[in-house]
Amino acid sequence: MSLGLGIVLFVIGAILAFALNLAVDWINLQLVGYILMIAGAIIIILGIVLLARRRRSVTTSHTSVDPATGDRVVRNEHSAPDEPNVL
Repeated sequence: MSLGLGIVLFVIGAILAFALNLAVDWINLQLVGYILMIAGAIIIILGIVLLARRRRSVTTSHTSVDPATGDRVVRNEHSAPDEPNVL
């Protein structure tokens, strides 16, 4: 979703900065376009970084027989780092 939002912001910013030939007295649309393009680029970069850091979990199950008692021993290990809170 963050990649799509970044692309949309970048495209809207490019349209405002380069394609519109409209003068409004109370706002500079070209400056707003540049700001949206920068925000879109930042969101795209953050989206790529978050996709690259996608968490993976490792689950290991080991079954063996205890030679002293003859009982079956099952050892499970699960390692997955805590995911950070992303707003």
